Amino acid sequence: MQRKGIHYDVGAFTRGPHRPSSREPWDPAVVEREMSMIRHDLHCTAIRISGHSVERLTMAARLALEADLEVWLSPSNIEATEAENLVYLRECAQAAEKLRADHGNLVFIVGCELTLFMKGLIAGETALDRLQTMFKPWRLIMSTIKHGSFHKRLNAFLGAAAAEIRRHFHGPLTYASGSWENVDWTPFDFVGLDYYRDKINRRFFRDKLRKIVSGSGKPVIVTEFGCCTYQGASDKGGYGWAVIDQSSEPHRLKSGIVRDEEEQVTYMTELLDIFNEENVAGAFWFTFVMPLYPYKDESAYNLDTASYSVVASLPDGTGRAYPGLPWEPKQAFHALAAYYGNT
Repeated sequence: MQRKGIHYDVGAFTRGPHRPSSREPWDPAVVEREMSMIRHDLHCTAIRISGHSVERLTMAARLALEADLEVWLSPSNIEATEAENLVYLRECAQAAEKLRADHGNLVFIVGCELTLFMKGLIAGETALDRLQTMFKPWRLIMSTIKHGSFHKRLNAFLGAAAAEIRRHFHGPLTYASGSWENVDWTPFDFVGLDYYRDKINRRFFRDKLRKIVSGSGKPVIVTEFGCCTYQGASDKGGYGWAVIDQSSEPHRLKSGIVRDEEEQVTYMTELLDIFNEENVAGAFWFTFVMPLYPYKDESAYNLDTASYSVVASLPDGTGRAYPGLPWEPKQAFHALAAYYGNT
């Protein structure tokens, strides 16, 4: 596998811009150390950098490029309309081109699962509302009657966005697609898949990937895959996060959730083996760190158990393994380092 990658969040607003960012505090000195560790300790060759702030995206990308990582820049403007996203992506493309001109080695990701994270393609005011539309056939039918086929509208937007971005950015493009999206890959240089294995798709997971790789005519990148840190998380795949009781203050895990770092490691190594064997051109583990899901000694309130990250965020911000960094490595950190270091 040519690109050995990991996802890195610089801060997104998953419930609107007035909510806390998913990456706080933001310390450029910590980011610089993390980029070096991702390259030299984890042995990654590529990094997908996502988030909303153009300033943060640019800073993190520059630090990653200086650490000799290939950057896959993934701007995220959650809950924006199509028109708002076009303006935002133009600004990001202009900033990305300056980096590419200076450093090269940069790919632009035009969006991520936009049927969920952008307003207007399916019914729902928020990403969670739109997720409910996807899960309920009658709501999806009503949405299609009202808005038209979301596949057709998604491809129309992606075509317009790719054309606008290419006016300003002269490197390669892709899109991070959800498994339910039928994307026309004509405007792109890579096929991009957010590709999680779960209980439902387990039996055809490899076969579907093989067909995509053999039939795409373009390099296939798994832009996102991952697993949380509890028993049964491998069956949940991309929905493993939904084991937190959001009605509780402070938030806590739902009853019956048992922490299991080995489950995360097993999932990681099994999928990396599949990606290698099926000639995927690159894959990005989701994710490096998730500060909104901090580690706590009391198991019921240990939200890191519901995290996909390879490091456990510490509430007091003082790690022991790496003094000065606000996290501790999990078993998945060492497993990913060993896998990437030996392949």
